[in-house]
Amino acid sequence: MSDVRKPPGGGGWTRFVTARPRLSLLLTLFVTALAVLAGGGVADRLGSGGWEDPAARSTWAAEALEREFPASQPNLLLLVDAGPAGVDDPAVAAEAGRLAGRLAAEPGVVGVGSYWATGLPGLRSEDGRQALITARVQGEEKTASRTLERIAPAYGGTHGPVRVSLGGPVAVQREVTTTIQEDLLRAELIALPVTLVLLVLVFGSAVAALLPLGVGIVAILGTNAVLRGLTEVTEVSVFALNLTTALGLGLAVDYALFIVRRFREELAAGREPAEAVGATLRTAGRTVLFSALTVAVALSAMLFFPMYFLRSFAYAGIAVVLIAAAAALILLPAALVLLGRRVDALDLRRLWRRGRARGADAPAGGGRAWARSAALVMRRAPLFAAGTTAALLLLGLPFLGVKFGTVDDRQLPATAPSHLVQQQIRDHFPAAPGASLVVLTEGTAGEADYAAYRGRLQALPGVVGVDGPVTSGRYAYFTVLGEGEAAGQPAQDLVGRVRTVEAPFGTAVAGEAARLVDTRHAIAEQLPWALGLIVVATLLLVFLLTGSVLIPVQAVVLNALSLTAMFGAVVWVFQEGHLAGPLSFTPTGDIETTLPVLMFCIAFGLSMDYGVFLISRIKEEYDRTGDHEGAVRTGLARTGGLITAAAVILAVVMVGIGASRVTNTKMLGLGIALAVLMDAMVVRSLLVPAVMKLTGRATWWAPGPLRRLHERFGLSEGEGPAGAEAGGTSGGESGGVDEGGPQAGDPSGKALAGSR
Repeated sequence: MSDVRKPPGGGGWTRFVTARPRLSLLLTLFVTALAVLAGGGVADRLGSGGWEDPAARSTWAAEALEREFPASQPNLLLLVDAGPAGVDDPAVAAEAGRLAGRLAAEPGVVGVGSYWATGLPGLRSEDGRQALITARVQGEEKTASRTLERIAPAYGGTHGPVRVSLGGPVAVQREVTTTIQEDLLRAELIALPVTLVLLVLVFGSAVAALLPLGVGIVAILGTNAVLRGLTEVTEVSVFALNLTTALGLGLAVDYALFIVRRFREELAAGREPAEAVGATLRTAGRTVLFSALTVAVALSAMLFFPMYFLRSFAYAGIAVVLIAAAAALILLPAALVLLGRRVDALDLRRLWRRGRARGADAPAGGGRAWARSAALVMRRAPLFAAGTTAALLLLGLPFLGVKFGTVDDRQLPATAPSHLVQQQIRDHFPAAPGASLVVLTEGTAGEADYAAYRGRLQALPGVVGVDGPVTSGRYAYFTVLGEGEAAGQPAQDLVGRVRTVEAPFGTAVAGEAARLVDTRHAIAEQLPWALGLIVVATLLLVFLLTGSVLIPVQAVVLNALSLTAMFGAVVWVFQEGHLAGPLSFTPTGDIETTLPVLMFCIAFGLSMDYGVFLISRIKEEYDRTGDHEGAVRTGLARTGGLITAAAVILAVVMVGIGASRVTNTKMLGLGIALAVLMDAMVVRSLLVPAVMKLTGRATWWAPGPLRRLHERFGLSEGEGPAGAEAGGTSGGESGGVDEGGPQAGDPSGKALAGSR
């Protein structure tokens, strides 16, 4: 057997952890303490944007407009409510003038305008009770947010005869960031104790249940430090903090479940704690490391996209996965060596299971139940394969009607101040400031050239009116008012038509619709590369694990099928607005363009996580017995309960994230929770055994050259014959998730003789 199959160092690292557990523990705690210091205040350095392609022409145009024509791109709106007196009342006009003057004198604020200064009808509500003061808060996202935080208290509230509320993109971004930080803290306060209770139920021991929480906390704190460091060199989205918490806890539970369970089996087989930890690292530890790599690869696909919103999730996801795996392979083994058989101490379940059998007898029932379930599925394999596939595709049908849009104030709760301002503008003003397309021109031109160009714009289908040009040196801009909403389909179509208009100077289109068109183009351009990475890496990694040509293909197809329900639900719920009341969000009729990509990468990676644990167990049994159907039954019997328990706990954490008041975060949390449960309870329990029954022994086929390649470089979890003998127990005192016991139709129990 190749040296690749041996643990790294053939026992070097294993010997270090088992011989010096206290030193390993102290080093981990020291590094974690440094991470706490390094990651402090990370949330304050994160941004709430990152939805656009920084290299897009629309992004360049928006930056040039801010630089050359600040008043053309207002990002701060003061909604002035005059009440029954009306905005044209002299006292109201005087107070509004004073407010606009004070605002214009604020450092970092430029381009102040108002209804009272310009008389523009678009800045006055249709009932005459409200009007707008507009301004541009300068600087990049975080600088603008700090400026707004400084000046907001002086302008919001009652001023003489008027009441002022703050809105606009910069106010929305600031409120999104604040809301996410508050929601994240609340989610952690809820998720941690609920997760601990579930872990006690799963592990059957308060001591064992605390171990995954320790791994998760180390992963979260370590990732916060990584993100804090990244903010020094690049933009990072505040939304990534939610992924850090969810994956940190979820993957810690996954990895700890398999490692602690294997450790208990080794103890039950008669090994001393240090020996049991060594055997665990050489078997379940290897699978944990392999699983972490597959998840990290899936998340790394988001690095292909130029939007820093997506790249931020890759940064956070890769960091938290690798740190969780490192903690599970360093902190957890060291703790297990020190705890030894005390890992089962404080068995709180004794309070309600007095008199029940424990030890090796306890797990038998659940293992047999999963084995019987697998046997039933394989007896009716065509029915289960066709029925499950059809059901999943049916659940995904709503996604065929997906409509993509941009992020706006409706991400926030209906009671959020900036949302209320924007809703007032949508409901009561003839046209929202900044809702039109803005065409920036670059180059010298005469009045005749500008007039001709304006005429060509005016003649385009869907154009209501054209204002401009407003000139400044070599630059000028036209405002093109189109039909429908700012980023609706008519506006998107108009972007394409405007870009085809001939001009004697350079042109670029800015505005929400232009940004959306360019974002969709950037995603479509990079999506094949991202999907290619995921597919190729999955095929390669699963081949190295199994030596099969067919199983990697099955893994890709079945993982994709497991996501259909999530995508269908996202459109049915969040785009079409079903359950908007119970879930407390404002439907917009579309889905933010980057969200499906993000959800696919995360959910696919988590599906691979569960798939690796199941496939590696089936592979181990097939190598040992040569019985294909028996290996499938045994694999499901020994991992079905673990995978289901891990999925339920991760789903609980994701639902906690999904309780956020920000719609995109809610969509992410609830969507991933659904995908995880569908994967564990439907795909792994029904579709995998049915498909493997249909493919039979051909499942394990590979051509000669690939077979020899796997023999040389392949990976496996088993320890060989010695490992099989050592692990030849049916469960041990797990007291928790039940995976052992003889399977139905195998009275000798040989099919379960190996262990994970």
